[in-house]
Amino acid sequence: MLISRTFFDRNKEIFFDYYKKNLICLDAKPNPAHYALAELEEMGKLKAVVTQNIDGLHQLAGNKKVYELHGSVHRNYCMKCHSFYSAEDIMAMDGVPHCSKCGGVIKPDVVLYEEGLDDATWNGAYSAIRSADVLIVGGTSLVVYPAAGLVGIYRGNKLVLINKSATSYDTQASLVINDKIGIVLSEVMKQLKNK
Repeated sequence: MLISRTFFDRNKEIFFDYYKKNLICLDAKPNPAHYALAELEEMGKLKAVVTQNIDGLHQLAGNKKVYELHGSVHRNYCMKCHSFYSAEDIMAMDGVPHCSKCGGVIKPDVVLYEEGLDDATWNGAYSAIRSADVLIVGGTSLVVYPAAGLVGIYRGNKLVLINKSATSYDTQASLVINDKIGIVLSEVMKQLKNK
């Protein structure tokens, strides 16, 4: 598998060629859902965002408390001296990126197949979901584990699912909305502002 740790270790040239072309998009911009979540956080109505995305768009939109379960393309570290490099730095380097300080290979801070999730991030996400009054899950089919299993630790009785298609958790939800999350959250923000 191209985005596995084994492939990264054995075929760095091919991995980085794919990674740079397909996983880093420096021109990507937040959508209405990202902005709505940031606004909800600013209003004090949202305590945290837990995401499987690696694009950093939640932070770009303004969210402060974001648990990136699968890491971020915007964080890259030398495997030898742990020096930090941005996504822009990686894109500016030809071939396999190497550290300018020690010559070590730079690895994206993204969770590859065969790698475990970061403990601190997992624990933060777990705690945020377990203690939530309302849990809104949006834009996911809830099939990728272990992240999909986080819904099962929610102890409240106000589970809201927003997804274009049905999920295996629909029967457990208080509210299911089968639509695009950007459309739904934009309407929620309109309603909140009109109160």
